Amino acid sequence: MRLPLPQFTVSDRHPDHIAEVIETATTEFLAQCLEPDTLSFPTMPPFGSLVRARDEESGNQIYAIVYHATTCPIDTIHRARALGLSLQDLREEQPQIFAMLKTEFRASIVGYQPPADGTPVIYQHLPPRPPQVHQAVYRCQPEEVVKFSEKLDFLRTLLQVKGAPVEALAAAAIREVYQLRKADRAWLVQAGRTLSTLLKDDYDRLRIVLSQVHF
Repeated sequence: MRLPLPQFTVSDRHPDHIAEVIETATTEFLAQCLEPDTLSFPTMPPFGSLVRARDEESGNQIYAIVYHATTCPIDTIHRARALGLSLQDLREEQPQIFAMLKTEFRASIVGYQPPADGTPVIYQHLPPRPPQVHQAVYRCQPEEVVKFSEKLDFLRTLLQVKGAPVEALAAAAIREVYQLRKADRAWLVQAGRTLSTLLKDDYDRLRIVLSQVHF
């Protein structure tokens, strides 16, 4: 029997509240996406997108970039099997399927913003502690992404994420930010220069990243 996550109804929940931390570590966290009220899969944040979670004890807003996502059965013994049905057919004939699956994602912590009375400052290094289990995870609005990306130190962090396709991750993050910055050419040039510095001793990796920065 499924034990659903305790959560607010969609109507009570902030529209950017998409997940909840279920596992946490110094450098990253694992979050489970919250279920919609409709018969559909939970919203999965895009690869390379910026999300944030608040550490309630310190008040820090912790920023992280999504590098891995999965949808799998809640039952860890039985695997999902192909049914040959469209999503609409599933809703009509097998609606229980949606309650038997969970969507999770891992996000690498790339910075944080401590509480401040004056102008808030974002630091692009690890916070004193990560968000705690059961803290809400939000997708970042375009203006948050623009503000966060004024500095580019986060690219170094992305290139060091363990167990991730880091070249693809860095390229995806750059594409995401560039689009949200409304094709800011000067920012893109600066991002390219930053990558050139970080990968100055590894031309092949630099070439792979730049080859995936397309729009």
